[in-house]
Amino acid sequence: MLVLEPTRADRRLLEALEFVRANATRTSELIGDEYTVEEDVVDETTGEISTVTVRKHVDVSFAPEAWQKVITDKRRPGKVVRRHFEICVFSCLADELVRGDVAAVGSEAYANWQSQLLRREDCQPHLAEYCAEVGLPTTASEFVEQLKMRMKGVAAAVDAGYPDNADLLIDEQGGPSLKARKSAGHSAEALKLATAVKGRLPERSLLEILTRTTRHLRWFRRFGPLSGSQAKLADPLERYLLVAFAYGCNLGAAQAARHLGGRISAHELSYTVRKHVTLASLNKAIADVVNAYLRLDLPRLWGEGNAVAADGTKYDIYVDDLIAEFHIRYGGYGGVAYHHIADNYIALFSRFVPCGVWEAVYIIEGLLEQESEAAPKEIHADTRGQSFPVFGLAHLFGFELLPRIRNFRDLTFRRPEPGVRYRHIDALFGEPINWQLIEAHWQDLMKVAISIREGELSSITLLRRLRHDSKRNKIYRAFRELGRVIRTMVLLRYVSDATLRENITRATNMIESYNNFSKWIGFGNNGVIAENDPEEQEKAIKFNTLVADLVMYQTTLDMSLVLNRLRSEGETVQRADVAIMSPYQEDNVRRFGDYVYDLNAPLEDMDVNLELGEETDAA
Repeated sequence: MLVLEPTRADRRLLEALEFVRANATRTSELIGDEYTVEEDVVDETTGEISTVTVRKHVDVSFAPEAWQKVITDKRRPGKVVRRHFEICVFSCLADELVRGDVAAVGSEAYANWQSQLLRREDCQPHLAEYCAEVGLPTTASEFVEQLKMRMKGVAAAVDAGYPDNADLLIDEQGGPSLKARKSAGHSAEALKLATAVKGRLPERSLLEILTRTTRHLRWFRRFGPLSGSQAKLADPLERYLLVAFAYGCNLGAAQAARHLGGRISAHELSYTVRKHVTLASLNKAIADVVNAYLRLDLPRLWGEGNAVAADGTKYDIYVDDLIAEFHIRYGGYGGVAYHHIADNYIALFSRFVPCGVWEAVYIIEGLLEQESEAAPKEIHADTRGQSFPVFGLAHLFGFELLPRIRNFRDLTFRRPEPGVRYRHIDALFGEPINWQLIEAHWQDLMKVAISIREGELSSITLLRRLRHDSKRNKIYRAFRELGRVIRTMVLLRYVSDATLRENITRATNMIESYNNFSKWIGFGNNGVIAENDPEEQEKAIKFNTLVADLVMYQTTLDMSLVLNRLRSEGETVQRADVAIMSPYQEDNVRRFGDYVYDLNAPLEDMDVNLELGEETDAA
């Protein structure tokens, strides 16, 4: 059924596959290593093409050495062990499909990704604009020189600051270790203020919060019939509001309809989701809420929106679902909701992926696909969110990947140049960077980046192929070398800058808090996503993100109102004390009870400015 093609000149594996096909009906333990194929031959004199039968010997050198020992028998030359050989071929075929050395024609996930790249002449008109946009030099030599100078500067600064770095210790074997820092905690005044604000927040039902924020922000205008025509609904606001409530809280159509007092049927809810809502429209609705949130005063005290944390959390789904896999860390079947959370707590983007995938491949795509006004330049993730290709691709897009690296002691620091030596930290460095490789393939690197930006290639497809075992792929080798440069600089900063480590820890803790908060919002159906269609599963995750963002928006407004009242009553409100608070509040939100709403209730306190005086600014 499958038409397979190599993405490089080596055809040994596919020829071995033809040998397996030719012997598919054989049952003997040992079979001869000869097989016949039909090939087209061109007559040099007449130019006519004729088909001839050619006998070939199967070449087993495609297989790793360990496999070659079991698929051949030295006592029987010219024979191969049939069953072992078949397993070897399909095992190697699976590996090469994953890393992109073999492609499946017509496939989406396993197509020849290099054929999707723009041609070099098509990239050239975009090169200057793209480099100016992300801050990169426009020639290979300047690109390498800039990186080399940055790397030398970072290493020299870390070496000079080593005597004053009380946290970093380099042992006799050259292994770095960091002393654990005890958190300073929060001041008594800050904790007192946070408690006072929490105690004064108005209690609101979840459906009331959605009703208020939906009427105010009108994000529902992004939804409508898939045909693009005007929605023929009696009240689009009400219909889309209830859809968001039903699916964002994971109640589903049937349970939500039961508890809404006959205001809407299960069929109306499920039909609206399938026929009026797409993943693209959900992304736009989330972006509307994020943009409104960013215009509020209070989130600016929590973060500038310049950094984002990315991580996933497992959701249970039915075991017989196509996307279901066993998650080794969580110990159960399901899928992973992968979120991108800004440093001011708001969720920018979410998607649903299988448990078995390498989460790092989704880290760049979320930043490229999110449509809000947020423009983060820093990406934080856990250890699974980093690799050489991810570091390299992030740099090409102008992002700074700053992950939490637990095993940094076992990682290799690359030396900027062979002759460079350092007084204090020289033991950290191993082999030097191959700058010639980066410069030689600079055009390939830029072609990949521009192709992704122009929509010709997905960063997910690229990073799936650029795996650690793609050593025969020239683009992989270039990305790996570029990633070594960037990761070495990040490691040097990580071991020398306590503030950076604190920021990374804060970001990873924040996304863990969001994961708990979003699951608290999606309380229905015992936390199981009941949909079997992958697209509907992702809609459920995005609806949950939309509802969580709306709750955060309303909570932020209520917190701002409470802070203004406290200050008008003579309480001291310092910016530093307000900065420790969070919109992930649960005590003031009622999830259960009567699901009632009023689309005509007066909207009060939906435009609140945080009034902090000049004396607070100075503080």
